[in-house]
Amino acid sequence: MKLYGYYRSSTSYRLRIALALKGLSYENIPVNLLTSEQKGEAFTIRNPFASVPLLEADGRDRVQSMALLEWLDEAYPDKPLMPADVEDRYTVRELTYAIATELHAPLNLPVLKYLKNEYGKSQDEVDTWYRHWLARTLEPVEARLSQLGTGDFLTDQPGMFETVLLPQVYNARRFKYDIDAHPHMAQIEAACLALPAFQRAHPDNQPEGLETHT
Repeated sequence: MKLYGYYRSSTSYRLRIALALKGLSYENIPVNLLTSEQKGEAFTIRNPFASVPLLEADGRDRVQSMALLEWLDEAYPDKPLMPADVEDRYTVRELTYAIATELHAPLNLPVLKYLKNEYGKSQDEVDTWYRHWLARTLEPVEARLSQLGTGDFLTDQPGMFETVLLPQVYNARRFKYDIDAHPHMAQIEAACLALPAFQRAHPDNQPEGLETHT
């Protein structure tokens, strides 16, 4: 497998976590979103969405992170990302898709660039926008976690929800959003970051991330 992604891309981060949890090896191929490398012809001929991640596997290019996570779980059923119980599976989907569908669209890099370049918004104003939309979704997610009485993970082990939550929490902290005000979410974050799979997938431990810290 070859994973084309950007180290701080939340969707690329999702795939790295999922691959690590499943113990699947892959070649990491960086795609620089800051220079719009994903919009070049060499990339868009393979992925018309001009987005990351792109997973080259079994002779096919696969894109769109949520579809990729589901495909991984079906193609490699060992170490499943989804629990066996149907009600637990529903709960995972409810909270996972709240984050994936409500937050990614208004908070991804093209939107943030558009706010600055087309509307002349300052970085402080963009950061305010980011935190506003985070709160709109993360507050009810935290409320649901509280209702469920979650501990270190949503169910008995990390899976699909944690795979999507952790990248969003990482970005939230970058934009100075107070994740610690959400104790259930912060507990899940801490439990996940203690695990080798999440450590390997972390942006700071990717080649690009290591370069920024040297």
